[in-house]
Amino acid sequence: MKKTMAMATLALAVSFGSISCKKKVTDAELQTQATTVVTSNPNATVEVKDGTAHLSGTFTDQASKDQMIASLKAIPGVKDVMDMSTIEAPMVVETTSAVDPANVQKVTDALKDFPSAKAEVINGELTITGNVSPEQARKIKMSVDAMQVGKVNYNYTVK
Repeated sequence: MKKTMAMATLALAVSFGSISCKKKVTDAELQTQATTVVTSNPNATVEVKDGTAHLSGTFTDQASKDQMIASLKAIPGVKDVMDMSTIEAPMVVETTSAVDPANVQKVTDALKDFPSAKAEVINGELTITGNVSPEQARKIKMSVDAMQVGKVNYNYTVK
């Protein structure tokens, strides 16, 4: 019985001793590992304090954000990840022209008597270009204005 008690005490002392000898990971070491993980997203940063990683910055989508959080949580010694990051709103680019193709055709038809002038859409606006005389310029302006096709840039050269 004495022998069993001594063995149990020895086993208990060895187990406590091995736990206390375990090296504790410092915040500086965790910061280095976390920074390495976060470098895959140039718009994100991380700061480690008391074993907690604080993630901030922007991500293109939720999936990449979730993967980054999982990668940070997988670092041995990181207790938790505080997510302070955001997801970028996708930029919407308007690709439709503000000029109705029917209006372009109307103006093109009106310019048939003026072969040196033409109608085209430039930077989303109906524009008339070419070389015309002062009399032709006046007739073109009157006929196009009468069509009421909206804003028209008269970008022709009067000679």
